[in-house]
Amino acid sequence: MFARAATSVAVIITLAALDGAAAQTASQPPDTMAARVEACTPCHGNKGEGTSDVYFPRLAGKPAGYLYNQLLAFRSGRRKYPPMNYLLEFLPDPYLEAMAEYFAGEHPPLPQPAPSEVSKDVLALGEQLATSGDAGRNIPACVSCHGPGLAGMQPGIPGLLGLRANYISAQLGAWRYGTRTAKSPDCMQLVAGHLTEADVTAVAAWLATRPAPANPAPVPKGTYALPFGCGSQPN
Repeated sequence: MFARAATSVAVIITLAALDGAAAQTASQPPDTMAARVEACTPCHGNKGEGTSDVYFPRLAGKPAGYLYNQLLAFRSGRRKYPPMNYLLEFLPDPYLEAMAEYFAGEHPPLPQPAPSEVSKDVLALGEQLATSGDAGRNIPACVSCHGPGLAGMQPGIPGLLGLRANYISAQLGAWRYGTRTAKSPDCMQLVAGHLTEADVTAVAAWLATRPAPANPAPVPKGTYALPFGCGSQPN
């Protein structure tokens, strides 16, 4: 009698354990990259489209090589933002590559440009610098590196579309003062070093007004020649 009762109890415990394991498995999210990057979505949007916070950029559709370089920079501390540094600290290179590929493959619509708060003269200066540069001050046009449509080029040059003026201004300021750096030759630091505060305001304001082109995807590597060497865009 005792043996039979003990056997019944063991069966009940086993079945309960199996039911618990099944319930736990059913409640777990699917093991996909979309599920794994959910930690990114509060700041960067469900598909990397960005959020209402002007200082968190759009990730979707940018070249995977560019995104990978930025993840490496945050992991190493070369780019300093504690939440990003903490999230990436122990992730291996293949994982960062997979994250970059995931967001590069997302293509939610670009947001409508917000009305600019600067004057027409400021916008005109921004357009001049972005489309023609200033040879006398060694400032190349933004389009000479980021492309005529400002959509970027594979594998490492990002598009400048869908970003807010404050974010662009903050990044140009970081390049100017050396708090954001990249592989040598650090072309953006060289360019930004020739910009004045007024230039930064103008360029950021004009870029933020740009509508989405018919095809916002970055162009293939080698579509056009860069005006100078850039460490993040190997030849």
